[in-house]
Amino acid sequence: MITTLFATGLTTVAARQPKSQVSQKKPISSVAKLKQPQWKIFTPPDQMFRVLMPGRPKKTSQIQKTYMGKIELKIFVAQPPNQEVAYVVTSNKFPFNYAEMTNPQTILNNAQNMALQTTQSRLISQRNIRSSNGHPGKEIKYINSGGKITTSRMFVAQGRLYQVMAMTTKRQHKTLSTTIKGYLNSFQLVLQP
Repeated sequence: MITTLFATGLTTVAARQPKSQVSQKKPISSVAKLKQPQWKIFTPPDQMFRVLMPGRPKKTSQIQKTYMGKIELKIFVAQPPNQEVAYVVTSNKFPFNYAEMTNPQTILNNAQNMALQTTQSRLISQRNIRSSNGHPGKEIKYINSGGKITTSRMFVAQGRLYQVMAMTTKRQHKTLSTTIKGYLNSFQLVLQP
């Protein structure tokens, strides 16, 4: 099971262990192949981003008290059946004065530090990036004490922090690395004028 606390709060996401589909009546060669999820473009109701996701994600929302004031955290999670992976997008709008007065790189560094602390993880890699429309971002990869690997891209735009993440086991990370990269690359900010 994959469990991760998000950088901006105490939300838990778990990727389920695949259920065994072994049948005593059929030889192994005739067992049906696992059904692959159908990837579709997902756009949330506020239409601030779009991303390819395996099926329709589940949405949750939380109000969190922080040192900057109250923020609403929106969370979208897709977990394909028979895979040990979770695809997650979170977004939160900062109080106006914080977003206007704080350097985007500082916000990204704080989000990275919070992610590593709350998940008790070790940083594997990090790099500064930009969104497809030029907003500052950061990509981090980290591993928690249970061996779960998270690859996260974070972007700051128009007073919001966006995080697009894939969390998986070491075992499935190698087989899903191309899929995870495609998922992360599909994320696009669709900002309002």
